[in-house]
Amino acid sequence: MLFKFITFCFALLAPSVFATEELTANVDHIQQFASLIRWSGVLLSILVIGATWLLLRFLGSIVDGVSGQFVQYRMPLQKMQSFLQFFIYMTAGVVVFMMSFRINDQILALIGGTLAVSVGFAMKDLAASFIAGLTVMIDRPFQVGDRVTFEGNYGDITTIGLRSVRMRTLNDDIITIPNNKFLSEVVVSGNYGALDMQVVIPFYIGLDEDIVLARDLIQEAASSSRYIHLPKPVTVLVQQTISENYLAIKLTCKAYVVDTGYEKLFETDITLRVMKEFKEHGIKPPKIALQS
Repeated sequence: MLFKFITFCFALLAPSVFATEELTANVDHIQQFASLIRWSGVLLSILVIGATWLLLRFLGSIVDGVSGQFVQYRMPLQKMQSFLQFFIYMTAGVVVFMMSFRINDQILALIGGTLAVSVGFAMKDLAASFIAGLTVMIDRPFQVGDRVTFEGNYGDITTIGLRSVRMRTLNDDIITIPNNKFLSEVVVSGNYGALDMQVVIPFYIGLDEDIVLARDLIQEAASSSRYIHLPKPVTVLVQQTISENYLAIKLTCKAYVVDTGYEKLFETDITLRVMKEFKEHGIKPPKIALQS
């Protein structure tokens, strides 16, 4: 009976003993961390942070003022400003850290572990893009100079690198795409290494119009364009289109432009020619059906 009573009492007291030990360990950790802080340096660090903020504001005002007066120097000044801001941030961070902490083996181990984790996360995406870049170069789903569609963007591939691919859109924007995106997304290439490319141009006319004449006019306009690539055929497909508000005949012109750089000029040239011929021959667009 005495043994059971002692066991019961120990079971009641054990949780509180363990909780006390855990609390004592946490207090020891806090005291160890507090001993690493140089409190006098913390106050000076606040002044350093404030001075850094004022310096960055002053630098930004100078760059804005000079850029407003001398527009030709705006881009170089902004690049220099970005470099100086990065340098000032790094310098201020090192100064604040050196002033606020007592450097010892624990601090060095903490810094090393933090850097290792940060570099590991950064290198993960970089390594994925590097491997994807090798895959793109070997598999070659597209080439430099190809006109491609990717994630709603349409333009020419200008550079294929180990980390990213650069595309110049028809609006003259440069888009940088990480290589690892090409492993899971669909890429549409319009010419795949060739200089010429097929261009598809739709036209719509009413049901009562002369379909054969309209087809011939479209084919003649495409064949006589200065941008046409004649070794390849010009095709006009006819299809009846039923929409919610109208019935129409859709005529799709498929022709090859001599150079991908002339795609939009080719499309504009054919459209203007066809619209002129339609007007002269009285071929009218579809009429919108009246809703009841």
